[in-house]
Amino acid sequence: MSDNPEFPPPALEEQERMVEAMLFASAQPVSLRDLSERLPQGADPAEAVARLRRRYEGRGVELTRIGDAFAFRTAPDLSFLMQTETVESRRLSRAATETLAIIAYHQPVTRAEIEEIRGVATSRGTLDQLIELNWVRVGRRRMTPGRPVTFVVTEGFLDHFGLETARDLPGLAELRAAGLLDSRAPVDIAPPIVREQEDDDIADETRPGDLFGEEE
Repeated sequence: MSDNPEFPPPALEEQERMVEAMLFASAQPVSLRDLSERLPQGADPAEAVARLRRRYEGRGVELTRIGDAFAFRTAPDLSFLMQTETVESRRLSRAATETLAIIAYHQPVTRAEIEEIRGVATSRGTLDQLIELNWVRVGRRRMTPGRPVTFVVTEGFLDHFGLETARDLPGLAELRAAGLLDSRAPVDIAPPIVREQEDDDIADETRPGDLFGEEE
């Protein structure tokens, strides 16, 4: 497609159909940027998504925002119908659940800060497990002595717990009721304080072995 008037962008109804097809075909949430790159020039993916969300509102399948991306998901009130299809995952250790909660509520947070809140050392295996689950990723390095890396939760974490952003995290009592924390979890978990992140919020020049070496 081009800006030539002979090739106008598709009608909004057709753009909506295109976006619907891409979202259904994708196994992962799709961002507006990804949709824009695939749609014909001049298309408006944001408007197409907004139209789709209105059309699927109240249906058995809804178009859900997950971070900066979108995906079709079963309506929350019908999730009980899918329970027989759910694969039981291995249970996180107490250290892992506490570490995950701290990262979610204090991100971006360094390993030293996690240890300060928990009051105990955080093993490499604990963070490795959360990273392997794709619930935690490495963020930017702090511009402080040693330039320690930070950790933040991923869109996979938000998707798993049905959250649009980390600001939608529940309170401490709800976390314990859901089994994410136990009765001796750290009390220094405040309501979400989500610092603004840049689009390139990734660790720069991070090499294997860098993640844990500077904060032993």
